[in-house]
Amino acid sequence: MRVMVRYLATAIILFLSACGGQTWNDPYPADEANKNILYSAFADRPKHLDPARSYSSNEVQFTAQIYEPPLQYHYLKRPYTLIPLGATEVPHPVFLDRDGRVLSSASQEVAYSVYEIHIRPGVYYQPHPAFARDASKRFLYHDLDAKSLAGIKTLADFAKTGSRELVADDYVNQIKRLAHPRLHSPILGAMSEYIVGLKSYAQRLDKAYESLVAATGDKKAYLDLGQFDFEGVQVVDRYTYRIKVQGQYPQLLYWLAMPFFAPVPAEADRFYSQTGLVEKNITLDWYPVGTGPYMLTVNNPNRQMVLERNPNFHGERYPSEGEPADQGKGFLKDAGKPLPFVDKVVFSLEKETIPYWNKFLQGYYDASGISSDSFDQAVRVGGQGEVGLTEDMQAKGIKLNTSVETSTFYMGFNMLDPVIGGYSEQARKLRQAVSIAIDHEEYISIFTNGRGIAAQGPVPPGIFGYQEGAEGINPYVYRWANGKPQRKSLDEARRLLAEAGYPGGRDEKTGRPLLLYLDITASGPDDKALLDWYRKQLQKIDVQLIIRNTDYNRFQEKMLKGDAQLFTWGWNADYPDPENFLFLLYGPNSKVGKNGENAANYDSPEFNRLFERMKNMENSPERLAIIKEMVEIARRDAPWLWGFHPKRFTLYHGWYHNAKPNLMANNTLKYLRIDPQLREQKRVEWNHPIVWPFVALILVLVLATLPAIVIYVRREYSAPKLPQLDS
Repeated sequence: MRVMVRYLATAIILFLSACGGQTWNDPYPADEANKNILYSAFADRPKHLDPARSYSSNEVQFTAQIYEPPLQYHYLKRPYTLIPLGATEVPHPVFLDRDGRVLSSASQEVAYSVYEIHIRPGVYYQPHPAFARDASKRFLYHDLDAKSLAGIKTLADFAKTGSRELVADDYVNQIKRLAHPRLHSPILGAMSEYIVGLKSYAQRLDKAYESLVAATGDKKAYLDLGQFDFEGVQVVDRYTYRIKVQGQYPQLLYWLAMPFFAPVPAEADRFYSQTGLVEKNITLDWYPVGTGPYMLTVNNPNRQMVLERNPNFHGERYPSEGEPADQGKGFLKDAGKPLPFVDKVVFSLEKETIPYWNKFLQGYYDASGISSDSFDQAVRVGGQGEVGLTEDMQAKGIKLNTSVETSTFYMGFNMLDPVIGGYSEQARKLRQAVSIAIDHEEYISIFTNGRGIAAQGPVPPGIFGYQEGAEGINPYVYRWANGKPQRKSLDEARRLLAEAGYPGGRDEKTGRPLLLYLDITASGPDDKALLDWYRKQLQKIDVQLIIRNTDYNRFQEKMLKGDAQLFTWGWNADYPDPENFLFLLYGPNSKVGKNGENAANYDSPEFNRLFERMKNMENSPERLAIIKEMVEIARRDAPWLWGFHPKRFTLYHGWYHNAKPNLMANNTLKYLRIDPQLREQKRVEWNHPIVWPFVALILVLVLATLPAIVIYVRREYSAPKLPQLDS
């Protein structure tokens, strides 16, 4: 009993001593407190980290910090502006005719455009075993056998690392890798249409790889791309290379800001091609190698991904100029300071939004989006639609960033459909009537918590060609009133419906009710409210909407065959150019028969002609005039019910700085700065241990054992003592 009492007292003392300002729920190691570490999360395991293969947003948050393509987007300037990254300057094309003669201007018949790219000298790769050499300059790890691999489980198990200077051939090697038959690059098809000789080069590599596999019996054998050249990309000297494209293609510059065109050294290809490493999942898809500010040091997609400062980073400075309002918002306080600011970035696996949200509120994540479940807790919307933070969020010093995304979500009309499609005036008016009736302002309010703006055309804000104010409204659906667009009345929609041949929602020839069909892939429990809402929208003008719900594969099949009538679709910008949105309405890009991205199968000869003029022009007043004309044609024909552009809401703590939204740049971690001391102070303040339940439990235990203790004590002191016997 004495032992039990002693243990109980010791436990109480230890417990109380542990309460001295410590946070018990901290998910990170104690030695990370006050360190210059940024904490974030990921929900889905990145599938590809090889820049030739990666094309997903959950992957680029890692690859963009590691790899450095020739160009990048200015962090602060808007409209989005390309500036050098790996290159010394943004290249300007030289135009050639069919005979290779230089043309004085782009107004002449351009057969080819040549981009000469100069890269910065003195840039070195992150430490990596692929570069490690012995005293004789031979690679240490390019010919590994089973014995050498015995103790190797991860890349960190290699004892030696090395580095070397970045050269032009590394950029050329990566462009060649886009055609490698084993990599299946998602942009090979698109780039083959522009980069001279890339398509035939891919066919040559196919044959060479088949022969190599046949000779070695190894389906993952190393194919030395240095042995295969082609016209479209060539090394000029150590720090210069050229890309040659068909005709004019100014959008190439946007591609040069993506990891697809970042350098990959041949040593990495050779190192990672070894069978023993491939079997251990030590590949470029798992362990990237780059020249960027960060390198991936932990890749455990079941728990954590970690980026750490690249000790060989060449250095870069925070921008010294931006938009006029940036100075007042504090985005230029770090002007000219060396990047990156943060030493380490820890991404933890969070599959559910609620745990992520709770940890953000506790200070264990530095920034957060806002799910529908948490919206009312974080944001309040005023009577005029103004958005602000709740008092609880303000009390914590949390800030809110909002930005309209360069995306569009729309309802499309299949222009091949005999009822809703076609180019007659009656068909146009039917689509315009439906466009007025389906109230996307209401949709945004109900289903996105107000996070979006109604679209007036195909081009979203932030993209050249987008028009604001009265000039930018869709006059077939809206009118300008009281300084803002106002949706036309249902009476106007009914009038258009009658002029289309359906007065009161009935075919004036047959008297039958007008039935429209919406093909959609809605399977979740929350989708019923959305589908009911769509039906009610058309009921307002006495049109019946039939929902045809199906799985995604069947939906895709119907779209390819042109069997859908109405459908919902969306598009995110690959790059900030109007061509990237207007091509969604270009006839030769139709879904039916061409498997393109024109899901509405819209094919206006007038629109097509203007698109072909506009697509490869530089931004200019002339290009803007053409875009305006194209948008007017599309608004009149109404192949889309224009839908909405979503808004991104991001919350961040007071210790998190330089958080300006940039919807084009992905390599933004280097610009972020945190105050780890303030963060630690707030964590302690917000996570005081709640000790009363434990104290209450101890008291209950004491009270429960007290009778036994009393009985024990009484027996101990009241029992008669036996006489001692002499020895």
